[in-house]
Amino acid sequence: MSQGLVPLKAVPVKAAPAKAGRRRAGRPPLALLGPAQITRAALKLVSRDGYKALTMSKLAKSLNVAPSALYNHVRSKQELLRLVEDSLMARVDVSAFLDQPWDQAVSKWAHSYRDVFSSHLPLIPVIALLPVTNAPQTLLMYEAVTEGFLRAGWPSARIIDAIVALESFIFGSAYDVNAPSDIFAPGELGATAPAFSSAVAHRSNAGQLNDADAAFSLGLAALIAGLATTLV
Repeated sequence: MSQGLVPLKAVPVKAAPAKAGRRRAGRPPLALLGPAQITRAALKLVSRDGYKALTMSKLAKSLNVAPSALYNHVRSKQELLRLVEDSLMARVDVSAFLDQPWDQAVSKWAHSYRDVFSSHLPLIPVIALLPVTNAPQTLLMYEAVTEGFLRAGWPSARIIDAIVALESFIFGSAYDVNAPSDIFAPGELGATAPAFSSAVAHRSNAGQLNDADAAFSLGLAALIAGLATTLV
């Protein structure tokens, strides 16, 4: 060592304080994805742009992931539709079948069913024709309804036909909720259909019900009463 030079002591270097964690720009990690997130994004996409917009590529884009990442969770559009179906059917209230008379339980179930699908009209033509195979929440909904029918004395052989008859009315009524208020206005051709025009003009609904609710309540009551007579 050269004379006059003093060896330097090693000075410990303080580590810089760690910066608050921030997700890197770009696509989120795959772990953020799951059935609930995918289903919410699919429903939002359909509500905004219609059913035709529900493609795997557009859904992946709305989730800010690559399509390949989406396919790690949902293998096909059919599987995606089952998730959507299950999400909607899980919202249908079937609790009345546990402890209320059959007619009241059917009425509450039908009202809940209509309310769920009146908010998701673009999906009705799809869900109405989608098999319930491997859709757990959908099957649980139908199980609760079927058990309610059985407790009311319905034979197993006739229950599904009764449910289909009710669903046909429910889906149609969901559309009516969204119909314009002047859907039956004859316009300048009122004289062409005088009886109909008069009925439209005199349409009135008691109990503060709007037209859609009044029509649904009337039709549902008639349908329930008619179904009940078939058990006699």
